[in-house]
Amino acid sequence: MYKFDPQQIRLGVSSCLLGEKVRFDGGHKQSAYCQSELKPHFEFVPICPEMAIGLSSPRKAIRLVREPDQQIRIKTVDEVIDLTDKMQQFSAEKVEQLSFLSGYIVCAKSPSCGMERVTVYKAGSNNGTKEGVGLYTQALMQRWPELPVEEEGRLHDLVIRENFFTRVYAHHDWHRLLHSGLTHHKLMQFHARYKYLLLAHSPAHYRQLGPLVARSSSDLDEVAQQYFQLFMAALRHKASRKNHTSALQHIQGYFKRSLSKTQKAELTQTIMDYRNGIKPLIAPLTLINHYLSEHPTPYIAEQVYLNPHPQELKLRYGY
Repeated sequence: MYKFDPQQIRLGVSSCLLGEKVRFDGGHKQSAYCQSELKPHFEFVPICPEMAIGLSSPRKAIRLVREPDQQIRIKTVDEVIDLTDKMQQFSAEKVEQLSFLSGYIVCAKSPSCGMERVTVYKAGSNNGTKEGVGLYTQALMQRWPELPVEEEGRLHDLVIRENFFTRVYAHHDWHRLLHSGLTHHKLMQFHARYKYLLLAHSPAHYRQLGPLVARSSSDLDEVAQQYFQLFMAALRHKASRKNHTSALQHIQGYFKRSLSKTQKAELTQTIMDYRNGIKPLIAPLTLINHYLSEHPTPYIAEQVYLNPHPQELKLRYGY
């Protein structure tokens, strides 16, 4: 049984994405991105719900079926065998054991693992609509609504990828905080470190989080739960160029007494070049980190915004 490890980020992953031959056709859907780019940074926890409920590989394909009473069931493609009860029982039991995870990467279109737009067929027909969610992933997201979950294929979109892993690292950071023993002071420090990342993703959520932190001295446990829910909701908003620019300009203000006139102009221009789509986000961030090394400012140095994930993942080069 896994337990949360503050030093190791664990990701749940559909087994087929790691090259395991668990699919209905006896094959796999190995992800080169998972294997080459992600493996050095995360510990994968592979799970195949279909194999876990006793299906073999190869096997009859299965699919989601909408019954006349509007219930969605999971059945073999010929609709002879109904696997819904087995899948629901396994899913309920398995997801309860996954509190140690910091994120989950699932296989798209799967009737067990798909996160969205899974085809749901009308009973007795080959007509379907892309409106379903895999039964296992549905149970996972219902049990752990703050857990970052994403389909492997969508991670090829650089903005979705960066947002997902920003949430993964933030989710893990929060649970490291809980593991260390939460106090009012630690919550205040956590919130302070995430100020500019939250402003880049959702200024509205940031404004709601401040009063929550202020209340934590009187009812820490309840406030912490509310804070985490709102915190992860904020990060689900994709950061915009406008909000990034605002965050960068706020940080720039901390250097106004340290930089020369030329340096100030260079940083201003680089931020505006990013705002106008001429340069990627990494350009002003690199300049700020350079000035920070020359003019240490502890409050800014501690900002998660500057390094929300390892640079080796190259997540901020795409926009």
